Amino acid sequence: MYFLTGWPRRLLCPLRSEEEPFHVQPSSQRFYFAVLSETQLSIWFSRPSVLIVSYIESAKAATQFGFYQKAEWKPDDSMIAVATANGYILLFDVLGGGGDKYLYEPVYPKGSPRVKVTPGYKEEQCAPALSLEMKKPVDLEAPITSLQSLQEDLLVCTADGYLHVLHWDGLGSNGRKAICLTTIPFSLDLQSARGGPSPDLEGVYIRCMEYCVTLDGFAVVLSDGRLGFITPLTNTITADQLQGVWAADVTDGTCVAVNNKYRLMAFGCASGSVLVYTIDTATGSMQLSHKLELTPKHYPDIYNKTGAVKLICWSPDYSVTMVTWECGGLSLWSVFGAHLICTLGEDFAYRSDGTKKEPIKISSMSWGAEGYHLWAGILQFHFIKSALTVNPCTSNQEQVLLHGEDRLYLTCGDPSQGLNTLLGHKHWHVVQIHSTYLESNWPIRFAAIDTAGQCMAVAGRRGFAHYSLFTRKWKLFGNITQEQNMTVTGGLAWWKDFVVVACYNYIDQQEQLRLYQRSANLDNAFASVTKLQSDTLLLNVFRDMVILFRADCSICLYSLERRNDSPHPTASVELLQEVSMSRYIPHPALVVSVTLTSVRTETGITLKAPQQACMAESIMLNLAGQLIMLQRDRSGPQVREKETPANSKKLLQFCPPVVLAQCVENVWTTCRSNRKKRHLLEALWLSCGEAGMKVWLPLFPRDHRKPHSFLSRRIMLPFHINIYPLAVLFEDALVLGASNETVLYDGLQGPSEPLEALFPYCTVERTSQIYLHHILRQLLVRNLGEQALMLAQSCASLPYFPHVMELMVHVVLEEEATSREPIPDPLLPTVAKFITEFPLFLQTIVHCARKTEYALWNYLFAAVGNPKDLFEECLMAQDLDTAASYLIILQNMEVPAVSRQHATLLFNTALEQGKWDLCRHMIRFLKAIGSGEMDTPPPTPTTQEPSSSSGGFEFFRNRSISLSQSADAIATGKFNLQKTFSMPSGPSAKGREVDCAENMYIDLMLWRHARHLLEQVRLRDLGCFSAQLGFELIGWLCRERNRVARVEDFVSALKRLHKDFLWPFPVIPVGSISSPLKNGRCRPALSTRLLKSQSADSLLNSDMDTGPLQVDNTSHSWLDRLEDRAKDMDTASSAHSNQHSPQTHDAILSLLTNKVEEYSVGSATDLTETSSVVDGDWMMVDENSSTLSLSQAELEHISMELANKGPHKSQVQLRYLLHVFMEAGCLEWCVVIGLILRDANVIKQVICFLDSPEVPQETVQSIRNGLLAVDSWVSTNCLGYKPFLSLIQPQLQDLMEAAVEAVQPEAFQPTSQSSKLGGSEGPGGAAAPRAEDIRGVAAPLGLALPSLEPPGGFPRPPSADCPPEQTEEQGKEEGVYDCTLS
Repeated sequence: MYFLTGWPRRLLCPLRSEEEPFHVQPSSQRFYFAVLSETQLSIWFSRPSVLIVSYIESAKAATQFGFYQKAEWKPDDSMIAVATANGYILLFDVLGGGGDKYLYEPVYPKGSPRVKVTPGYKEEQCAPALSLEMKKPVDLEAPITSLQSLQEDLLVCTADGYLHVLHWDGLGSNGRKAICLTTIPFSLDLQSARGGPSPDLEGVYIRCMEYCVTLDGFAVVLSDGRLGFITPLTNTITADQLQGVWAADVTDGTCVAVNNKYRLMAFGCASGSVLVYTIDTATGSMQLSHKLELTPKHYPDIYNKTGAVKLICWSPDYSVTMVTWECGGLSLWSVFGAHLICTLGEDFAYRSDGTKKEPIKISSMSWGAEGYHLWAGILQFHFIKSALTVNPCTSNQEQVLLHGEDRLYLTCGDPSQGLNTLLGHKHWHVVQIHSTYLESNWPIRFAAIDTAGQCMAVAGRRGFAHYSLFTRKWKLFGNITQEQNMTVTGGLAWWKDFVVVACYNYIDQQEQLRLYQRSANLDNAFASVTKLQSDTLLLNVFRDMVILFRADCSICLYSLERRNDSPHPTASVELLQEVSMSRYIPHPALVVSVTLTSVRTETGITLKAPQQACMAESIMLNLAGQLIMLQRDRSGPQVREKETPANSKKLLQFCPPVVLAQCVENVWTTCRSNRKKRHLLEALWLSCGEAGMKVWLPLFPRDHRKPHSFLSRRIMLPFHINIYPLAVLFEDALVLGASNETVLYDGLQGPSEPLEALFPYCTVERTSQIYLHHILRQLLVRNLGEQALMLAQSCASLPYFPHVMELMVHVVLEEEATSREPIPDPLLPTVAKFITEFPLFLQTIVHCARKTEYALWNYLFAAVGNPKDLFEECLMAQDLDTAASYLIILQNMEVPAVSRQHATLLFNTALEQGKWDLCRHMIRFLKAIGSGEMDTPPPTPTTQEPSSSSGGFEFFRNRSISLSQSADAIATGKFNLQKTFSMPSGPSAKGREVDCAENMYIDLMLWRHARHLLEQVRLRDLGCFSAQLGFELIGWLCRERNRVARVEDFVSALKRLHKDFLWPFPVIPVGSISSPLKNGRCRPALSTRLLKSQSADSLLNSDMDTGPLQVDNTSHSWLDRLEDRAKDMDTASSAHSNQHSPQTHDAILSLLTNKVEEYSVGSATDLTETSSVVDGDWMMVDENSSTLSLSQAELEHISMELANKGPHKSQVQLRYLLHVFMEAGCLEWCVVIGLILRDANVIKQVICFLDSPEVPQETVQSIRNGLLAVDSWVSTNCLGYKPFLSLIQPQLQDLMEAAVEAVQPEAFQPTSQSSKLGGSEGPGGAAAPRAEDIRGVAAPLGLALPSLEPPGGFPRPPSADCPPEQTEEQGKEEGVYDCTLS
């Protein structure tokens, strides 16, 4: 509401004087302030703060009158009364210097545009020349305790028990009268008032008194500490016409201040608390409304050591009150007790080294103009305040707008753009108010912002100005006379792109409603003006309606309509309805806000008619903190809308008012509607001071069922939040606010501390808070679980919904588990059952448990279920990270054996899913269990490394390795080959006896997983597993060389490697084959397939660093393009079903002939399937092809190289695995990898090794049979391997000849081209194409295979040995893609 900003300032008096000023008293308009010292009275101008005149008492008079003590201004600022120590009242006339006499004038340079020759304009920014003239002093012959100014009279209380009524002018018989306190009858209420004087008032006097206009009476504190309220029964104050009431059971009152807007009386007490009373309108008795006191929770050191309350001061708009105590310090509360600021704690009370500061004692306290300043003694504190305090029309918008004396603070961002713009940071968008407007129209009284948060308007003493964030410019009246001839009275608001202003026109001397268009010049010529009958006090906008509250206590509704008929858009205003409220409102100043809403009590019935949520159904009136609702009367016969023409539609009358809530400071409602979030958008939100917030929530029957007759249509739910609410984001279930933050300044330490060291620098920060968990809990407490479920489901998409659930469990758990009394009906089981309705249940419980102390866990899990069961549920749901969190719970609640059992389960699952980060944590966790480190549970992984699911070996990120390198030399960018965990395997474990068993247990699990991967021919996963977990792969393979590290089926292993490493099947050279398809039909398809990628070098240098995911992405898009163009080939393959593959080869050849352009032969062979050539480059090639000096054979060689290589990364990985298998002596695997890499040296090397006596005969036999099987498969299914087999023909021949059984040499001759496909497997092997794609199966990257179906026949079913479901699953699991082309 109000927030301190900056450092306070000290008043520097220009006159030399030994006396320290001690009292500052602003005039009623607050444009001047009087400063008192012991014998001196000075008058100052407020802005700029300059001394105008000073009156110094002579020594003789000072001896007679005594020192000055208090001062009071006459309401019209024409006189000042000063009370002195010897019981005198000195009356001073404040005389103006006449017409054009100014003490201070602004001086502008010549030619400045600010010099305007306009009558009356200049005086607004000049300090007038005033003089003080003392009248005859009045001697009251007793010490003066209190002064109170009325319109024509001055009330003075004296220590002899008298109340003196002095006429300000001091003329005539009624110039002075005295009333003795003992003659005023007092009682507990006005109904039981007994006649006759009160006997117990002998010797008692009034210590402090203040007049309340709206209660028409005086709040008094008597010298014996009792509190009372004195009411004049007639218009004149005479002894026999006064009646008093007591406040029961209070005897320690010290001071009083009244709040005219809310009809409250705040009494300070000797105990340090402030009691706020109101008058019961029925009985006339004083009723305690609430207390203002420091709590031991927030101020444990000082809350009971403040001393008595010294002064209380309400702000000019009555929305906050400032309190100070005998010990010093300041504390600010909102009108109904929300605590905002206190200078007795934190940085205000302590220096940065922890030493305590002495609080400043304050002798007098008063607010400056519009509450932007507070005078505390001669210190001036600066405040910024919410626009809601004086212009509550912004309550239906989702923006926070604060305004200081010369600037606006607003939240950056448009609510419609999502939460991030509103919650992204704590900073404000600060807009400086235009200095030209401010100079002549200070202080700013009203401010408003539009719904999108892009336009602001401010109104000062005269006129108004508006600002656009988009253009960063202010618009002021071009004609200064127009600005000075109007003053905004009832506030201002935005409607679409118009500013709506309720103002008084000085020329016509009448109240008007004006609308100014934002983009037009600010000029009355472009305004639409509507005359009003009475002064407007408040204004608000709802959809296309304006609601006005007027000084005659009536409410007017106007409709607004935009007109575009003239060059500048205008608005037409039409009166719809008038509602008189004078029966219900005792004084028009009591109305705090008036709002039109779509809220109505019978919402439950109208579930099927949400369009009514947009209509203006009711008026909400905040009457001195009482929220009153006037609904439209729908009890009469209803006319259907279609039957009435639009222009003759008569609005329904309003029902009598109903009181909804007490102690209301602010109201928020919205005119938007949203079917999915009706609970939040059709609710009414209230801010109620210390009572927190309340929401009046609609209750809807579920599934359009008829509502229960006993179920109310709406329910009022209270909830507490930790911030002061300034705006409500309805759909996002958030409250926005602001809070004061402090910054200590230690620059100057010395004997006399400057203000900067005494006070911290104050800033205001944006805050926000979730409230949804409070509402859900309140609904569950009231057995409205179904409503809570509907509300929660409507908000489940909010980003912080999981946090809401956690908070709800946490708050209920803390309250119930720490309660000293047994709870008859605990809420936690209900909350737990409620949360199980959401998929977040498991995470919510474990996150809440881990943020709660261990002592409460048993209570929590008694309500939500056994953690072992919850752990198993996580495993079944494949939510391993949450399961890891439950493991920590189990570790603390169960014996180690149970922890180990569950940890093993989780470890195995994590291994299987490739969650390496989690695996590493689990290894450490299992070791901790083994070595007894039970008190240090491992942190649960929150995020998984991007690499872990991508299948890349992180060892060799940035380099490929040659076979000559040893494994130890392979260093990497992210992981080193040094093991991340010391996991001894085999011989190295002997040195460690303590950890031996535990390490052996972990190693066994790792070995088992490696065996499992190798059995399934998942070499890529094996490489990742070894790299990520530091598994000693070579050592393990050495041991398993003749067991699991054998290759059972060379052909299926080869196919599996092609699939896992995205390695294309090789393409056969086309030198001798003539293609029947010369028209290039397949050309575009293959051109995009082959070369749409990046060059291998760039891939190696940049992409490898960011993890392998990028490779996957490019390849995915490559495949997508490839599938789009597959249809081109369908016709070709069905037309030539008897031909084998030639139709595609020409396409490849022509593509590469046209596209060698700037690549040398060497770099062309380096290109991989992920290399990138832009589509647009195809066109340039034909012109340059004549300059190429490459022969046809060389081109063919390049094309083969390009078509037959897989991604560069796969090549690096395969080379690494080849190196590992070679080191471990697993020769069969070396042969398979040598085949896929088509590296003849590898095959030669292996076959040479086979002669060694160390190689078992089974291995030799296995390799021989495997190569035979590969050759037979190649002859029928994958002719691309033929050239390579021919290349290694001599070695194969040697191998065969060495065999015991002779093998016929024909086995290695190429088979005839017409042979059919052997078996049902395509070259994709395990990755057989889907059924719908199988027509004319084309071998990957260019080798088209014959179609086995008759022309125009039906598609062949998918291959039997690999159903398509499996293929798709594997694809998903790997995050990679099929290499089969359709």
